[in-house]
Amino acid sequence: MGILSQLLSVIPISLEQGFAYALVALGILVSFRILAFPDLTVDGSFALGGAVAARLIIAGYHPLVGIIMAIICGFLAGTATGFLNTKLKINSLLAGILVMTILYSVNLRVMGRANIPLLTVKTIFTPFEEMQISRYIPIIIFFFLVTFASKIILDLFFRTQIGMAMRATGDNEQMIITLGVNTDRITVLGLGISNALIALSGALIAQDQGFSDAGMGIGMIVAGLASIIIGEALIRKKSVGWLTFAAVTGSVVYRLFISIGLRLGLAPTDLKMATGLMVIIALGLPAIRKEKEGKLHLRGV
Repeated sequence: MGILSQLLSVIPISLEQGFAYALVALGILVSFRILAFPDLTVDGSFALGGAVAARLIIAGYHPLVGIIMAIICGFLAGTATGFLNTKLKINSLLAGILVMTILYSVNLRVMGRANIPLLTVKTIFTPFEEMQISRYIPIIIFFFLVTFASKIILDLFFRTQIGMAMRATGDNEQMIITLGVNTDRITVLGLGISNALIALSGALIAQDQGFSDAGMGIGMIVAGLASIIIGEALIRKKSVGWLTFAAVTGSVVYRLFISIGLRLGLAPTDLKMATGLMVIIALGLPAIRKEKEGKLHLRGV
């Protein structure tokens, strides 16, 4: 019963973190799955969201202002990667690495230091902390509403003409070019939306954990991919609505796995290694199966 109670105690924190980081999974879904663009800006734009929000909050601005500005800055970071790739013809992987590297310095410049504590200032979660109930209940509800609102907005967007063009760009770029669609603009827009969602997650998580750190985005791309892979393994339907739902579900399940692993004795220093191995196995098994069938064909993630 002791072990069972410990395992049950990880559910609230898993739900909180799962829904919070699901915004990262949704953002990565847009770039990797919809656009088939391996965007590595993620680690930088996540920290950028936290840096912008934290700096504005300690400067006396309302937390909502910080969140909105974080979204805008994340969008601009994504469009910068898209510009390097589409206009300057820099390889997609290299473009993401360049912007991610630049953002590390930008984040330090925004914060003015490596870490900004937020425990003594009012954040978006301060009213929840003052409630006479467990903090997990209102915060889980908040992240649930924000995440599913973002999911629904994405679903509706991908049903519009621009959204359909974005899906077609990732699926068959040459075909959509023959129809007169400017795929460069579509790619830049998609990367902007992707990193806006990721920066939103960074802004909210920085306030939830009580600090913003220049290195808080390290490994975020791998964790997001793990969430997507787990979600798609559980939910095999391939419509856009189900894909976004799979990303959210995968994020919660992934955080649950991590929490259980920590309770069972997994060292925190081994988390990134465990996540990386999980992604390698998940990506490698389908390729091995297809190779055995003589039909090896890989694209995107």
